[in-house]
Amino acid sequence: MFARAFFAFLALPGTIAIAVPVAWLRATEHTSVVHPIGLVTLAVGFVGLFWCVRDFYVSGKGTLAPWAPPSRLVVVGLYHYSRNPMYVSVILILLGWAISFALQGLFVYAVAMAVGFHLRVVLAEEPWLTRSFGRGYDDYKGRVRRWI
Repeated sequence: MFARAFFAFLALPGTIAIAVPVAWLRATEHTSVVHPIGLVTLAVGFVGLFWCVRDFYVSGKGTLAPWAPPSRLVVVGLYHYSRNPMYVSVILILLGWAISFALQGLFVYAVAMAVGFHLRVVLAEEPWLTRSFGRGYDDYKGRVRRWI
């Protein structure tokens, strides 16, 4: 299962939060950090992302990928404070790139991804979680906010 979790990490947040921004930076030849405070946002996002991936693997007995989802509802760690901390972490990473390198295009990309994540959560993930975990997910929804 570790190999599936690692592949899911590379394929999903790895592409969205690392590959696309790095390719963008290379294509626009932005190689110097303009605002170092953005590196803090970037680091916080990466710590949150790795923490969530770990909790999915250890507590949920699954991966972040839709093809191998957790078999248990994950309510530990950052999931105690947000129902979607992995998405929040990815947005922090994207904002960190945009701030660090002062690229408006990456900021627009971060906003577009945030809208896409919200639609995915509302239209697909929450109905699936309700079907999969029933009352347990309903109780969790009542205690923990969707985002922050």
